Amino acid sequence: MPGSVPSRVSRRNLFQIAAGVTAGRARGLAQPSPSGAATLERLERAQGDPNRRILLRGGVVLSLDPKVGDFEKADVLVEGKKISALGPNLDAGRSALIVDAFDHIVMPGFVDTHHHQYETLLRSILSDGNLGLTADSPTNYLSTIQGILTPAYRPEDSYISELVASLNQINAGVTTTVDTSQVSHTPAHTDACIAGLKESGRRAVFAYSSGQGPASQFPQDLTRLSRQYFSSRDQLLTLALHTGLNADHWKLARSLGAAIVMHFINGDLQAMKNAGLLGPDTEYIHCTQINEAAWRLIADSGGHVSIAPAIEMQMRHGMPPIQAALDHAIRPSLSVDVECNMTADMFSIMRSAFTLQRALVNQRALAGEKNLPRLLTCRDVLEMATVEGARTAHLDAKIGTLTPGKEADILMLAIDRINVFPMNNVPGTIVTLMDTSNVENVFIAGRVMKWQGKLVGVDLRRIRETIERASDGVLARARYSRKLFESCCA
Repeated sequence: MPGSVPSRVSRRNLFQIAAGVTAGRARGLAQPSPSGAATLERLERAQGDPNRRILLRGGVVLSLDPKVGDFEKADVLVEGKKISALGPNLDAGRSALIVDAFDHIVMPGFVDTHHHQYETLLRSILSDGNLGLTADSPTNYLSTIQGILTPAYRPEDSYISELVASLNQINAGVTTTVDTSQVSHTPAHTDACIAGLKESGRRAVFAYSSGQGPASQFPQDLTRLSRQYFSSRDQLLTLALHTGLNADHWKLARSLGAAIVMHFINGDLQAMKNAGLLGPDTEYIHCTQINEAAWRLIADSGGHVSIAPAIEMQMRHGMPPIQAALDHAIRPSLSVDVECNMTADMFSIMRSAFTLQRALVNQRALAGEKNLPRLLTCRDVLEMATVEGARTAHLDAKIGTLTPGKEADILMLAIDRINVFPMNNVPGTIVTLMDTSNVENVFIAGRVMKWQGKLVGVDLRRIRETIERASDGVLARARYSRKLFESCCA
């Protein structure tokens, strides 16, 4: 019968058919967009035009804004550095530069709310190490990274670490960070950190942190920094103070309009409450061992919580308190913490948070417990990595969702790759299947930073040579040897 399928297919014919399908699809997937290079050239030429118009056309749009909605196929119009419209079949006019978003998820950039970026030149050097709060691990983060290696940093080491950390996260789709680099040994070190952040072109909250040695100007140098680098609210870099439970420091930060960032593994917030200092401008990192009273004070004051699930599990901070935060109506943000121990990509961090919360709740169910907390969904975790990150960084008026009027920090994630097709669920594809290889294009404030899988305008060879020299220098001055094939903590 015409159009019927033969009841039998020989093994040879089957292999031929399969080979033909594979080759055909491979040819289709392998063809680069004929206008890709030309589009990039036009995007780069338009970078300096504040009125540039870019239309991301025909993508799967995940706005993460419930008022805007999500679309199986829609366009995103960027004018200058802001999103001006979002929806199907937008009329952008003839002047708009068209970017084909077919076979891509278009979504907000990820936000990392706690990252010691200065440690990038020490990547994996302490991959087996613990934090060092207990005495059973002589080679640990506090003794090795803080006690031996950090004091050996020169300003130029801080600069290249900041730059590489930022470029690496742009490559991974993390368009914003809260940088908590504890290397301000001198004002020159601090200036070098800011220079690295600025050169990268990424959005960042520079949480000015303490250094070591007599030349440190912490915290009073915050006043100079505020005037010299952060006098404008209309820029990619914003200022915070990274400190502890110190009332004078908190008052200094607030006098300059800077947010407060603090590591808070355990402690008592009551004294700060009594002084009237708790507020919504404060970010609490880890919170792994805090008591019920502290949780209530954070929640009541509108404070924000940053959880670094992978590092907290690895380095013995304590159990990542995802459920504790949720139980107190606090939606936490996510962070990567330190690259001397763990990767800085948000796909790994999202999966860590997703699987841990579900594992703990599922175990309670298997033990017969009733009235359990709700299991996290992939969309919940995506919001932690974007919306909640923006709120924690006090940037939610600018970023975190694809909303007209917000700045265009946008990812285009490729869905024509073998690790994700066929796509049956958008949040699930991102959280449970994707990795950094799916980050195809990245825009920050409407500027193209990554295009067709490659960072734009970045000389990777020069940068690698520079950071390798810096790493060699720090280790030499600290008299610390690499252990290429054995445990770093043996």
